[in-house]
Amino acid sequence: MTDGILGKAATMEIPIHGNGEAGRLPEDDGLEQDLQQVMVSGPNLNETSIVSGGYGGSADGLIPTGPGRQQPHSATPAGPGDEVARGIAGEKFDIVKKWGINTYKCTKQLLSERFGRGSRTVDLELELQIELLRDTKRKYESILQLGRALTAHLYSLLQTQHALGDAFADLSQKSPRAPGEFGYNAETQKLLCKNGETLLGAVNFFVSSINTLVTKTMEDTLMTVKQYEAARLEYDAYRTDLEELSLGPRDAGTLGRLESAQATFQTHREKYEKLRGDVAIKLKFLEENKIKVMHKQLLLFHNAVSAYFAGNQQQLEQTLQQFNIKLRPPGSEKPSWLEEQ
Repeated sequence: MTDGILGKAATMEIPIHGNGEAGRLPEDDGLEQDLQQVMVSGPNLNETSIVSGGYGGSADGLIPTGPGRQQPHSATPAGPGDEVARGIAGEKFDIVKKWGINTYKCTKQLLSERFGRGSRTVDLELELQIELLRDTKRKYESILQLGRALTAHLYSLLQTQHALGDAFADLSQKSPRAPGEFGYNAETQKLLCKNGETLLGAVNFFVSSINTLVTKTMEDTLMTVKQYEAARLEYDAYRTDLEELSLGPRDAGTLGRLESAQATFQTHREKYEKLRGDVAIKLKFLEENKIKVMHKQLLLFHNAVSAYFAGNQQQLEQTLQQFNIKLRPPGSEKPSWLEEQ
């Protein structure tokens, strides 16, 4: 009976044995952190407010009417405000109750998986793609960090070359014995600064594109992955609950609970399958976007660095034109390339 209820749906249940490692894929700790966050934060009860004073008057039941005179407060039938307040309180109680039941079931399922006493539903192909994404993100973050370090070093080099060129130019005016030599070196440093600024613009564009890919595109997909993993835990929790009820005695009370459990399980199953499809689609588009972005950025980085160290100023400028990168004009008050990071 349970097989007919649950179905396969392109997934499989992997039993956990022993210490919980056999037959399992590497699992991220973010799911446990998400569960802890839910348990700590609890449901949101701030959407409505309970009308105060809906259950009586003043603390002593009397309403003052003047100095030294008091009249007893007569009981009156409950008005619309009382009914609204009770309805809101009831809704909030139901929210807390459902949240508590859901948290308990998910915690029970999670511990059961960790200690090898339960099974979890795994889409093997999807899990491998998710793990590959997390590994790729870590590696791209390393590239991003190194790219930012390179930007800082280039900026520092440009500052030094600029100061050195100014010093040579000043000495060319004040050293009658070697004005030409100082002048040549001043011109050389000036040219190096110009090429360095062009290279810095290319590297900064490279870093900015990698940053967008990592912190926005990949992170957006991983947020959907976290929602999928939470839905998977709920799905397995209510699946286990339904299986236990199906194996129990059949009386009038049990049949009612079984029917309710089956309806709840179906709801979580639909949520799980929807998020599984969303993750698969996002992973596909992310891979296509990543290939497109990295092909462009790696070509830019290679051409710019090669032209700079070869001293080919024309090729360096053509590289920036090829990728539509515009440098800030001299004297612009925009922040430097380093400050924009």
